[in-house]
Amino acid sequence: MTVIIGTSGWQYRDWRGAFYPQKLPQRLWLEHYVQYFATVESNNAFYRLPERATFEKWRTRTPADFRWAVKASRFLTHIKRLREPEEPVGRLMERAAGLGAKLDAILLQLPPTLKADPGLLRDCLAQFPAGTRVAVEPRHETWWTDEIRDLLERYGAALCWADRNEEPVAPLWRTTDWGYLRFHHGYEVWRYRPQALRLWAERLAQTWTADQDVLVYFNNDPGCAAVIDAVLFADEVRRAGGEPTRVPSADQATGLAWAAA
Repeated sequence: MTVIIGTSGWQYRDWRGAFYPQKLPQRLWLEHYVQYFATVESNNAFYRLPERATFEKWRTRTPADFRWAVKASRFLTHIKRLREPEEPVGRLMERAAGLGAKLDAILLQLPPTLKADPGLLRDCLAQFPAGTRVAVEPRHETWWTDEIRDLLERYGAALCWADRNEEPVAPLWRTTDWGYLRFHHGYEVWRYRPQALRLWAERLAQTWTADQDVLVYFNNDPGCAAVIDAVLFADEVRRAGGEPTRVPSADQATGLAWAAA
């Protein structure tokens, strides 16, 4: 099992002086980030979908082994609420295609108020080009039905596993041959406790086989918690028998914790 570990975004001002050198210009932060991680989740696309030229620049600024996950625009998920998906999905894919082969997955994070609607989800998933890896993160309890699970399996879409307060917020369904996991925040504070990270690493190892991969993103960005926890999680993945992609060293994580304090 290969576990591709990154953070949800990379442009956080409070990472300056901790993860990013104090005097490094923000325009060079991506080049710094890719030295330590092999993937990132572009969540700014949710708020404002970049032009294709921006995705193309990101492709040229990142190494050959780098992977991108792109969070779908809120116009599709939160304004249209999956209705009439043809145009917004088409626009998303046309622009994200600027990443070329580095585009790994699309994340559909649904509004917490959107109740289960198999027809809407089916029509939306049907718009994505064949072979597109799509992860779906529902956030209303009505989605946890056999019908929804069967629908995800039929379209080869991954149910996004998500953690809040060190607890799963969705059933741990495996709906395709790859996985997607998001860490939102730990127990009472942004950081995760080691035992919580260990449990998640074991869950991944018990679910996916040696030749499969799981994308993992830390969304707990305040105080550089995402970077620190990514380093600790990589250690737990190794202990569980998995192969994590590159992360900063343990010594760097210790320094980050000190700098962010």
